[in-house]
Amino acid sequence: MTTLGTATAAPGEFATGHLPVGEARDGSEVALPVAVLNGARDGKTLYLQAVSDGDELNGVGVLQTLVPQLDPAELAGQILVVGIVNIHAFHVAEHRNPIDDTKMNRAYPGDPNGTSSERIAAATFEAGQRADLILDLHQGSTSRMINETRVRCGPRHRMHDDCLELARVFDAGYILDQKGPDGQLARAAPDEGIPTIDPELGGCVGWDQHSIDVGVQGVKNVLVHYGFIDGETDPGEQTRASGFEQYGAPAGGLVSFRKDLGEHVTRGEPLFDVTDPFGAVKSTVTADSDGIFWRTRRLPQAATGEYVCSVGTDLDTV
Repeated sequence: MTTLGTATAAPGEFATGHLPVGEARDGSEVALPVAVLNGARDGKTLYLQAVSDGDELNGVGVLQTLVPQLDPAELAGQILVVGIVNIHAFHVAEHRNPIDDTKMNRAYPGDPNGTSSERIAAATFEAGQRADLILDLHQGSTSRMINETRVRCGPRHRMHDDCLELARVFDAGYILDQKGPDGQLARAAPDEGIPTIDPELGGCVGWDQHSIDVGVQGVKNVLVHYGFIDGETDPGEQTRASGFEQYGAPAGGLVSFRKDLGEHVTRGEPLFDVTDPFGAVKSTVTADSDGIFWRTRRLPQAATGEYVCSVGTDLDTV
């Protein structure tokens, strides 16, 4: 039998339930939706989670599509799933946990006696530690972003090659290979010897079907490559960025981009203009380095110094 929270599945079975993580302000239980797919045959264990940030919904879109397609009777190993991690933020459609104003993916490995976010992180990290591989499904919040995977342990980490291989197998086409901030699951889990990546499935308000499709195929690629299900996968050559440059607005106004997501840029090439309400250009921002146009703000209006876009730099192929 395999159990996660209240979900228990015998070999060849599927079960759903909830993982308790505390109580709400009225004293009612707060619990995360979970699922267990217990394969009929022995194999590895995969841990999947989504909605670590409450407004990043493409991951749960992946789970809604993928889970019904998987038959535990045809599965080797186990898949443990937490469908919505940042449950408080999900309920109010916000990025951060409103109970403690914390970004959940800065709280790992968590603290079972800590803040709301630290307790949720501790509960999900405990589940993740049971796995051989971890996929932490994200998206670029409500900004516009290419589909990518992120390797966050850092190039000198003992698990780096395993995490990079997992990212290649997921095969979103682009990889950001850069050490992430403290508190990220993809930083904490490799310290425990578990290959972990952050698939960043585009960016949108609500969810985007194309990015969900990329995520579904990515998880299937992982399941095939690591022996959970039968099939064939052949990851293509992918573009890796080891650097990430962010650009802000030098003046307030309306932003007009000169590049589309995924396009190559060269140093000195214009990235965007800031115009006044009548179309006059107030400022033009150029690229500091060669790279790929990676991410942009969604709304055109920007104040002085406000984030506008990002360029992935230090490129190679893997």
